Parts: sequence; structure tokens; C-alpha cells
Amino acid sequence: MSTRASRWSRVASCAAALILVSACTGSPSTGDKGYVDADDGITRLDAAARPQAGDVSGETLEGQPLSLDDYRGRVVVINVWGSWCADCRAEAPLLQDAARDLAGDDVAFVGINTRDSGQAQALAFQRRYDVSYPSLFDPSGRTLLAFRGRVNPAAIPSTVILDEQGKVAATIIGEVRGRRTLAGLIEDVRS
Repeated sequence: MSTRASRWSRVASCAAALILVSACTGSPSTGDKGYVDADDGITRLDAAARPQAGDVSGETLEGQPLSLDDYRGRVVVINVWGSWCADCRAEAPLLQDAARDLAGDDVAFVGINTRDSGQAQALAFQRRYDVSYPSLFDPSGRTLLAFRGRVNPAAIPSTVILDEQGKVAATIIGEVRGRRTLAGLIEDVRS
């Protein structure tokens, strides 16, 4: 390999590493929305300003079909995560507890697993954190296009809360840090 090609290879490797490291941070992100979120990474949308989420469907980690259309009439909490992400591991117990506690209140939780090279890592994550809700397997991040303008595909973890009509009502860019924060956002969407 020539010196020049070797140098470009190292530059590309470093750039890829920086992208991966920056993709798993707890800091807020501007995403591609055209404005900066609040310091806590939370954005709430008034009912009149809520965009319809795009198509979110595919196969779960277990190979079952899943579509958000099946959840119409319920508030849906969508968490975008990867087994490689430290912030995702930190928030997993809180999300699982919330999913269990709110299951009878017409609130559904769905995960979108992204950037894992295989299902084995993601399934191990689900077992380790006792995650009971389904997650779509989306290694390429294609599913995140349904939230274009609301969630930056590099912002892992991210959480999107849809209202009963399937419209984006709130987003959390970065780690969900408090059960009360998540419950408050869900309650805001339901009222």
C-alpha cells in the first residue's frame, strides 16, 4: 500500500471512530431540525405542530413483523438504542420499569436497535436488561428516516414519543435520565 493510501486509510479510520464516539453521548444535539434543543435535550411539540411519523415497520430482533400502525390509539414511546452504547445501557432499566408500569395505561414501548452488526449482541442486551418490549432490528438506521427533521440518526440514544394519532409529540436526544421526566412527557402527550 502506498504511503498516501495508507495515510488516507488512517484518516478515514479516525473519522469513523470520532463519529462512533460522538454518536453515543448524553449531550443534546441540534439534529437536522434547524434549531437547538433545550439544555436537557427535550423537545415538546404543541398538538397543532406535531408532524406525522413516517413508516416504521420491519422485523423485530426475534424475526417477528412489527409496524407502528398496530399501535394507533395508544401513546408510543420509541427508544433508539445500540448494545454498544454506554448511555443506552444506563437508561435501559429505567425504560423497562416505565414500560412495565405504564403497560395498562394505553402506553406502548418499542425499541429500534441500530448499528449492531448482528442480532446476537442486541438479543444479549435485551436479556441482560430484561427488556420486555419489542425492538426492530435496523443495523443500517433506515427506520430513523421516519423521524427526519426530529431525530438525528447519529444521536444514539434517542427517544421519540408519539401521540395517539401517530404524530411526533416529544423527543429526548441523549439518555433518558429520570423516570419522572419520561412520565411527565407521556402525561403531557395524553392530555
